[in-house]
Amino acid sequence: APVPVVVSGVSAGAVDAGLARLAERVRSDAGLGVGEVGWSSVHRSVFGHRAVVVASGREELLAGLKAPLVTGVAGAVGRKVFVFPGQGAQWAGMGAELLDSSAVFAARMEECAAALAPFVEWDVLGVVRSGVGLERVDVVQPVTWAVMVSLAEVWASAGVVPDAVVGHSQGEIAAAVVAGGLSLEDGARVVALRSQAIGRVLAGGGGMVSVALPVAEVEERLAAWSGVLGVAAVNGPSATVVSGAVGAVDEFVEMCEREGVRVRRIPVDYASHSSQVEEIEEELAELLKTVEAREPLVPFWSTVEPGRAVRLDGGYWYRNLRQRVCFAEAVQALVVDGFGAFIEVSAHPVLTMGVQDLVDRGTRSSAENAVVVGTLRRDEGGLHRLWTSMAEAFVQGVDV
Repeated sequence: APVPVVVSGVSAGAVDAGLARLAERVRSDAGLGVGEVGWSSVHRSVFGHRAVVVASGREELLAGLKAPLVTGVAGAVGRKVFVFPGQGAQWAGMGAELLDSSAVFAARMEECAAALAPFVEWDVLGVVRSGVGLERVDVVQPVTWAVMVSLAEVWASAGVVPDAVVGHSQGEIAAAVVAGGLSLEDGARVVALRSQAIGRVLAGGGGMVSVALPVAEVEERLAAWSGVLGVAAVNGPSATVVSGAVGAVDEFVEMCEREGVRVRRIPVDYASHSSQVEEIEEELAELLKTVEAREPLVPFWSTVEPGRAVRLDGGYWYRNLRQRVCFAEAVQALVVDGFGAFIEVSAHPVLTMGVQDLVDRGTRSSAENAVVVGTLRRDEGGLHRLWTSMAEAFVQGVDV
């Protein structure tokens, strides 16, 4: 199994010298295993200049010590935020490797599967391993929720616990569970029953696209489709999502392409955060009426009603699906409030670029100390990627 090997020093030169000394030590002792080197390295004093090599064997370790991929200078990063995306981070096999290599991930996934069991007729862990069914909204949303909740547990097991959470659309359900604002059972209820209602009623009637323009410019272009298209989410200074009726979405995409505007279809066949959602308002009120809102143990920063204290009851989870996702506004407020480390807890980073853009455009007074990292990546779902993401946070100053 891969392990992280840490080398640090008071200067870049000291790190280079430390890497060279360690490489020579490994070369001189053929019986020295990577696990022993890794264990020793994380029990040494840690200085500001840092390098981490993730390796499974001696040759990989020696190559990494010669040219480490993860290096940095630790700074004061402020408080930590766990970021949970909506649909789009999924891929076949996401988390499957961790089921076999991370006891913490596997145990939390078992708990999530048990919480989902009363509401679904398929095997959660089987879908994680096979990817079968992820094209269905009533499968992909619960499975993605379980993976995100379980990845958050893995970060916590490494000592990285959030000082706040923020979620995007469906991601708010995972954020609420991690924050303690929903029980695991109620989180499972919301994500399973709501996605089933979407599949029964809304699927096939709508679409969503991501547009690389500021929201004001997108709204100007949407004037021709008043009532059938609208802004579904604002993810960054130049990252806006539009949703609505299928035909109108097609027309909007054609217009953007003619004008040379970068536009990307989101692989869904329904229109979240549009007036179409009102068709299931009464059904959701009945399905989610027993959801118990709890006082979060970790601050929950709403992207539905930014800046306001919210009650995470059944009614909130309808509004979460119907109203615009004000993700950029929430992130800006977090940065202004002194949060400096944003960790996207997902199978693939889909929000990190927008968060980094907000940081780079001056929403933080000392942007050089801001940390924005993901967790897993598409087709990189094992310990090697996990340790690498943790290393990327660590070299910039996050305590791991």
